[in-house]
Amino acid sequence: MKFFQKEIKLPPYTRGFHLITNNILSAIPEIGQIEKGQMQVFIKHTSASLTINENADATVRSDFESHFNVMVPENAPYYKHTYEGSDDMPAHIKASLLGASVNIPITKGRLNLGIWQGVYLCEHRDYGGARTIVITAFGV
Repeated sequence: MKFFQKEIKLPPYTRGFHLITNNILSAIPEIGQIEKGQMQVFIKHTSASLTINENADATVRSDFESHFNVMVPENAPYYKHTYEGSDDMPAHIKASLLGASVNIPITKGRLNLGIWQGVYLCEHRDYGGARTIVITAFGV
């Protein structure tokens, strides 16, 4: 069994949903040594998240942002955690809904994603800053 792990800092992204599949692949070329295995990508933040979805049509990403802003609005009168700004508590909720990690099979040295799938960084803050992710790949 082979194990590889990298921790990388992504550049700051604007609020929204951003494809980071290429960032991940660039950071850990060692997956080419894995015939069968798994990759876990974990984000070390509570106001951003990760998910896997459409990698071709950018309107999917903008629709995600629009929908999440309706589903989890800013300035809800029942929020108590408000001292970090009106986008902070909604960002925590959105991050919990989507999750802090994704798992992807590795087959023959490549991520075994569907043809239209990519990994998204979901930036839920207006000014979230650089985000750190931990990439762990393992297999035989």
